[in-house]
Amino acid sequence: MSGNKPLQEFVPLQIAVVTVSDTRTEENDTSGQYLIDSLKGEGHILNQKHICKDDVDDLKSLVKSLIEDDDIHAVLTTGGTGFTKRDNTVVALTPLLESKIDGFGELFRQLSYTEIGSSTIQSRAFAGLSNNTVVFCMPGSTGACKTAWEGIIRDQLDSRHRPCNFVDRITAR
Repeated sequence: MSGNKPLQEFVPLQIAVVTVSDTRTEENDTSGQYLIDSLKGEGHILNQKHICKDDVDDLKSLVKSLIEDDDIHAVLTTGGTGFTKRDNTVVALTPLLESKIDGFGELFRQLSYTEIGSSTIQSRAFAGLSNNTVVFCMPGSTGACKTAWEGIIRDQLDSRHRPCNFVDRITAR
């Protein structure tokens, strides 16, 4: 098989979840927990879970190590995609991506518009590929994670999704 063609059987992926926040803890990280519950509910495997302060160097170092880990197929980040001075996810992670998935941010904002109206323009949700790892970066609210997971990510990490998905691309190691 070549390209991003669907398969008939489900392929469980190894996924890392990173919550980017100066205030979240394991006890109150509802967004990270939502992503963990969702990926496990679909049959994927949580490889690692981290809460990382919204610091450019710390975040870049952490996600770079996850991208370089050949056992990890996908990295899901939540937080740090807005426009406050402490929102550093875009600055930290964009340089790590070999190619951008422009459609993710575009579609996320389209879906989000029906939920939060014009406030969606303040989201800098983005995604990309690096070292055969897909990286999805979404806002820190649990609602935004639900919008991204249910509206986009779940299908793109499902090997059976038609007409295409990322599984063949990210499992080619």
